[in-house]
Order: sequence, then C-alpha cells, then structure tokens
Amino acid sequence: MLSSNFKDLIGIMEKLRSDEGCPWDKEQTHESLKSCLIEEVYEIVDAVDSRDPEQLKEELADLFFLIIFYCKVADDSKNFDINNVLEVCLDKMTRRHPHVFGDKTVDDASEALTQWNEIKKQEADAKQGGKTIKNKSIVDNIPKHLPALQKAQKIQKKVARVGFDWEVIEDVIAKVHEELEEVKDAINNNEREQIAEEIGDLLFATVNLSRFLKLDSEDLLRKSISKFIGRFKKVEMQIADAGKKIEECSLKELDDIWNKIKI
Repeated sequence: MLSSNFKDLIGIMEKLRSDEGCPWDKEQTHESLKSCLIEEVYEIVDAVDSRDPEQLKEELADLFFLIIFYCKVADDSKNFDINNVLEVCLDKMTRRHPHVFGDKTVDDASEALTQWNEIKKQEADAKQGGKTIKNKSIVDNIPKHLPALQKAQKIQKKVARVGFDWEVIEDVIAKVHEELEEVKDAINNNEREQIAEEIGDLLFATVNLSRFLKLDSEDLLRKSISKFIGRFKKVEMQIADAGKKIEECSLKELDDIWNKIKI
C-alpha cells in the first residue's frame, strides 16, 4: 500500500510539472518554494502543540508533498531525483547508528548523541579530503536562517560539548542577573546602542538558562506567546460583554481583568 501511494504521489507531481500541468507548479523553483517550506514546518509545530493527530497528519502530508516537489524541481534540472535523496538518507541513517546497524555500543541517549556528532565531524573531514580547514570553528555551519532563539541555543550546545559551560545552575542564574543589571545601567545612561546590546546579552543568557535546564527556549517562548494570546482574548471578551471598547478602558481596568483571568 505504501509503495503504491508513493508512486501515485510521484505521478501527481510529474503531472503537475508537465506541459499539461498546473501553471503555478511549473513556474516554481527551489528559491520560490522556500517560504512555503518554512511555513509548513511551523504548521507542523503548531499541530504538535495542538495534540491533534488529524491536524498533524494533514500538515505532515503537506510537508511530504513539498519534499517531493523539491526533488522534482531538481530532477527537471538534471541535478538529482528522489531516489538519490532516499539513497543518501538510507546511507546516512545507517552509518550514523553503528550501535544499531554495526558493532558499536552505547549506554544511553547522551552517548548516542555524542557518537552521532563525532560521525558528523568525520564526514565533514572526509568531504575536505582529510585536510584540516584553517581557522575552522566548532560554531561554523549553523544554519543562518534559524530563528534567533534556536540559533543561540544550538551555538551554546556546541560550545558546551567542548567544556565551555557553567558547572552549576546558580552560576547561570547569576549571569542572568548580571546581564539584567547591565541593562538597567544602560537605561540609566540613556545610551540607545548600549541598551540594545545589553538586552541582546540578557536574551542570550536567558536562552542559556533554559538550555542548561534541558529546555527548548524557542518552544518555551512560543508557548508563552500562545498563553498571552489566550488570556488577552479573554480580556477582550469580558470588556465586550460589559458593552465597552478596549480603547476606552484604563490600564488599571485592563490590569484588574488580566489578574482575575490569571487566577
């Protein structure tokens, strides 16, 4: 069944890109599809957060089709096709799990991740013909389009693996307090550039706190945003039920309603 469905999906994509296909689909390139790809990934994240299996299934289907789309565009340019992509995936996943498909052993998920990263490093070295790249850094090769919180946490994880990390949580919390004090000093000095820099440092330190506690900062902020939206909508509803407009309410009125909703 899976093989039949997969072939049918490939056939649909080929039809859409054919001379008799869809004008929009025929015009698309890898570059033009980037925004669609990013949007679909975030819709999957929303579906996961909603805990709705039907929504997740639908969003995964959209992403799967986009992957097929990308492969077809590459095939039309004679660069590679979907079979080449599958071959790379099969080879990579087998090679990076020698404790499953080979003779290696690991005791836990942490060891498996360490092994994975070491294999990735070996692969990168092999691509360079075994040559050491001058001035190569462990914080290189971070996707430049990653959201800032994700990028910060990824960099922090990389440097932590080589020992550049706090030893106890108290030191991490102290760093957050230190950065907050520097923000206050910058505000008192009324130096706009300094204020911006210190707030950036505070955000980076806060991301480090979540990373140290094995929490995902991007996920935490997304959930807090969702919580804020939900509560603010309730504030709007209560004001509307009272026959008032939110613009006519004082900050104290809004704050009182907000605090009641939080309880």
